[in-house]
Amino acid sequence: MLRVVNYIGSRPQNYVKIIDSNIRCLATQAAVKNVAEEKLKKNAAPKETQSFVMNLFRGHLQTNQVFPFPKTLNEEQVDTLKLLIDPMDKFFEEINDAMKNDENASIDEKTMQAMWDLGVFGLQVPQEYGGLGLTNTQYARCVEICGYNDLGVGITLGAHQSIGFKGILLFGTPEQKAKYLPRVCNGEYAAFCLTEPSCGSDAGSIRSRAVKSADGSHYVLNGSKIWISNGGLASIMTVFAQVPTKDPETGETKDKVTAFIVERSFGGVTSGPPEKKMGIKCSNTAEVHFENVKIPAENVLNAEGQGFKVAMTILNNGRFGMVAALSGTQRYCIKKAVEHATQRVQFGRTIDNYGTIQEKIGRMALLHYVTETLAYALCGNMDNGSQDYHLEAAISKCFASESAWWVCDESIQVLGGMGYMSEACLERVMRDVRIFRIFEGTNDILRLFVALTGIQYAGSHLKELQKAFKNPTANLGLIFEEATKRATRAIGLASTPKFSHLVHPSLQESAASCASNIETFGQCIESALIKYGRNIVDQQFILNRISQAAFDIYTSAIIMSRASMSVNNKVPSMEHELLMAQTWCSEASRRVNSNLKSISSDKQLNVFTNLSKISRNVCDVGGCVQLNPLGI
Repeated sequence: MLRVVNYIGSRPQNYVKIIDSNIRCLATQAAVKNVAEEKLKKNAAPKETQSFVMNLFRGHLQTNQVFPFPKTLNEEQVDTLKLLIDPMDKFFEEINDAMKNDENASIDEKTMQAMWDLGVFGLQVPQEYGGLGLTNTQYARCVEICGYNDLGVGITLGAHQSIGFKGILLFGTPEQKAKYLPRVCNGEYAAFCLTEPSCGSDAGSIRSRAVKSADGSHYVLNGSKIWISNGGLASIMTVFAQVPTKDPETGETKDKVTAFIVERSFGGVTSGPPEKKMGIKCSNTAEVHFENVKIPAENVLNAEGQGFKVAMTILNNGRFGMVAALSGTQRYCIKKAVEHATQRVQFGRTIDNYGTIQEKIGRMALLHYVTETLAYALCGNMDNGSQDYHLEAAISKCFASESAWWVCDESIQVLGGMGYMSEACLERVMRDVRIFRIFEGTNDILRLFVALTGIQYAGSHLKELQKAFKNPTANLGLIFEEATKRATRAIGLASTPKFSHLVHPSLQESAASCASNIETFGQCIESALIKYGRNIVDQQFILNRISQAAFDIYTSAIIMSRASMSVNNKVPSMEHELLMAQTWCSEASRRVNSNLKSISSDKQLNVFTNLSKISRNVCDVGGCVQLNPLGI
């Protein structure tokens, strides 16, 4: 960062003196150049966003996508959903056998055919192409049912439509949609082929390669993909490969990732045997190999060189389905735990009367409530046309997957020895949920994605300010606004963003705490930018704490919105929801303060440094450094 930013950041009173000494001589010129100022500000300013989380990083409160809680379904859509829910429940009760699927590591043909007959493989395909044409919110409710009953089946469905042919829905030409969407609704499985041995979270490092023919009619694809869900079943695939692409400006040719629609019938496409996995065993996972596969040029998705954008958009767009499914899983685990706790008698009382069990069940209920709220807020905003949901989607995926693991683990603990037995079904669920913290973007990478994307947005404002100082005459308004903001903040007169008027009266204290967290968060981000500059990207201990604080602020705001909506609609559970919102916000606010303090605490930063050294020592020797106490 420029020295001027360092200077004004640490000495806001000097910043005010700079303005005060220049304002009189610049005032007349500024008035004359008012039009030029507005034009310059428009050109220099970064694109504004409606994202609640993105705005946190500037300490701003943007409520458009939080309050009121997103509601999208009309009566007709609700009726359509009701007609689908009953057959799905019946399918899982009478046809699907989750334990059998797990034992056989596959779904039998009868069960698969029943799903095709239900139409669940084409839930979001428009009706004109043979699908059911469901909205994101309707789809979320359906996958929630899958998550409650069988995550393996849920992955088979999700790999097909949440990501498998989602690229055709989002980026396909009319011709591509007309050709492929009817087929993925009528017996042909789809898959999303991105991951390679050298490419996990780093999608830009893929090595599969497609070279365009001399006449431009087709591409020849070679390469391999690993851990592809539906990889052994799919006949239609979205495949990502490097393509030599000429830069129209420089004339230089570089490899750029491109997305293709590939059919198994093109020839040269083979699959390995199903992988042996810890969980979701019945979902097919396999390697897929491409050897001299000829892909028609018209099967490029979006445009040549735009594959990274296609991949990230598909993954971001599909994350709400995973969150909804895991909400269903948590509901199932809680039901199992409560059934046992209310019947199991120990020391003369059912165990649900003991504080330790009550705390477990209470926290399980909180985590589920937040997960469920995140899922429906995300898909609701998407249905309302939002394009600014990428950070919210990442937070939702991380939160849901970690909550599901914790809820399942605690459910097993409530059941005690019974929970460890296969007959209780929770050990299967535990194996199934473990993958969700890893695939479609590991939680570790998504946390950094949230922090760095937000920091980049906040940093763009400081860059804008730097540019303004190069031409203070034309940017007097911007500079003076920033000076006032910093000065009032330095002497404690800055106004905290408020949204108490948007929540139920019983949540006003929670709203005030959350608003205070938002202000502190923005100041913390600015301080970190000034202190570390570009090197902030290497401060992953700090970035993780920033990310966690953002998680807690966003989840607090969104559950206050949902609980307030429940009261306004007088739903039977409204008092219970208010209680959960109050409880969650209270603990979340304390976590935010703790995490934000830790990133500026020398003592805590020293702990981070020590952890880094300990890790290096362990890695240098290939395992634990010390011998056992016996020394032998």
